[in-house]
Amino acid sequence: MLKRPTVSSDLLAAALEACPVGLSIQNSEGQLIAANTAARTLLSSLAGSSPAEAAPLGREAGSFMRGHVQSFQHDGGNYTLTCLLDLQDQMDAQQELLRLAYIDAITGLPNRVLLEEHVAELIQRSEEVNFGVAFLDIDNFKDVNDYYGHAIGDLLLKKIADRVASSLRAGDMLARVGGDEFILLIAPASDEGSTRAFALEVAEKVKQPFFIDGYEIFASASIGISMYPQHGSSFDDLRQHADAAMYKVKQSAKGGVIVFDSDLSAEASSRMQMEQRLRLAIRDCRVCCAFQPQVNIETGEVIGVEVLLRWQDEDGEIHAPGDFVGLAVELGLINEIAFRVLTETVRSVPLINEIFGDNARISMNVAAKQASDLGFMTDFIDSISATGLADRFTLELTEDAFIAKGLFQEKIIPYMRTAGIRISIDDFGTGFSSLGAIADIPADELKIDRSFIRGIHNRSRNQVVLRAIEQIGHSLNMTVLAEGVETEEEAAYLEQQTNIRSAQGYLFGRPAVIQQTDTDYLLQAVKGAGADQRWTPLPRRHQIGRAVRAAGGR
Repeated sequence: MLKRPTVSSDLLAAALEACPVGLSIQNSEGQLIAANTAARTLLSSLAGSSPAEAAPLGREAGSFMRGHVQSFQHDGGNYTLTCLLDLQDQMDAQQELLRLAYIDAITGLPNRVLLEEHVAELIQRSEEVNFGVAFLDIDNFKDVNDYYGHAIGDLLLKKIADRVASSLRAGDMLARVGGDEFILLIAPASDEGSTRAFALEVAEKVKQPFFIDGYEIFASASIGISMYPQHGSSFDDLRQHADAAMYKVKQSAKGGVIVFDSDLSAEASSRMQMEQRLRLAIRDCRVCCAFQPQVNIETGEVIGVEVLLRWQDEDGEIHAPGDFVGLAVELGLINEIAFRVLTETVRSVPLINEIFGDNARISMNVAAKQASDLGFMTDFIDSISATGLADRFTLELTEDAFIAKGLFQEKIIPYMRTAGIRISIDDFGTGFSSLGAIADIPADELKIDRSFIRGIHNRSRNQVVLRAIEQIGHSLNMTVLAEGVETEEEAAYLEQQTNIRSAQGYLFGRPAVIQQTDTDYLLQAVKGAGADQRWTPLPRRHQIGRAVRAAGGR
């Protein structure tokens, strides 16, 4: 058997003094006769003075300590050993974890997790309880971020949270559940009328101006309400139904309040089905491209093609972009769609060259939300550059994209220029920043919205506006292109009364899907039967207009 080494009393004393656990000894009279450094520190904090005054040591040490008391005998005397462990750091860490798990960092409000747990507790109570769930979405919050910057946007969220929270009663709870989304628990809630009235007061408060860093900022919130138990028996049901009501507000008059009803339930169900179908379409590659020619009005020469999105669902139904692009943006699917469209377009370039000519420019649309996304735009421009065809590409952006002046002008436009990609302002004249956008953005092309072109030969006021837009575009060295030309009369007016020579519309060719047969290149209509026609770029527009009969919208 190994002999146990001898430990000197000095070594043992030094080890006890260095021990992080507080160790103290009391005699039978309760007098403190020994304590190491850790014990003296903890006992001083308890007593607020010297360790000798921190008695009795057997009492509860406090919520931040854990104590253990052990009696023992030595040389005929009775003693008590007290061990104390400081748990303050551990408790602080636990509190921080709880804060991260349940509290929103920007507003200091409860987050969705805490709200959901609280609602579940309300539902589980034995007594009958009625409450309302109000879904608040800040209207056009993206514009605030784009124009003023994210720092101002975060401050606006906090001020909105503070203002709404100031109206709450004891049982109410306001939580931030998304970027610009809040849920207000109204508890108790006696009936729909009083609940809606309360929500209207909240909506009016949000509409009052906010003063942030020298800016006067106006905001509004669209609010949808669901009631427990009428509209759902779980938090998820109540949230979804309140969301459906809020979405209805967005479609009608932003800044209003709507209470959920059965009709909205049908709409919500239809929307959910549409979401699932769209996700499946992207997964199964049923999102495809149609191409519409852009021509010189005088010669009929094809000068470019616009790539237009189409979705053929599992039932064979064809959806134009207006039916699903907005939804794709909301669901965060639009970036994936954009890259798939680019891939299909590049794959179709040999056919585009054969049908339309190898000098035809290729125009693609970019959503306003994508345009302000630096990461997406950088990757998308890089992908176009990698094709070696960047000088043939034009990216079409609506006027809304140009609101984010700093980011878009300072980083994205120069990057597009370096790559050799042209810039087009799409649907010009329909946005609210027309003149500001056209003056500040060095675009290459101005596309006049079809609403100005429709029946232009008979609309004298529109003729004045059209000439003004044309003059501005040409003065800024932009190509001016008229969209939506559908009749000979409209084309004749453009040719005879304006200097606009670039046009696009049904008169010259409808959007069509390019396919390759064994011996031919065809423009095939997205609806199929009877629409296969070989593209023949004849010299005059009325002949070109007969070349392809394709369906599916502009």
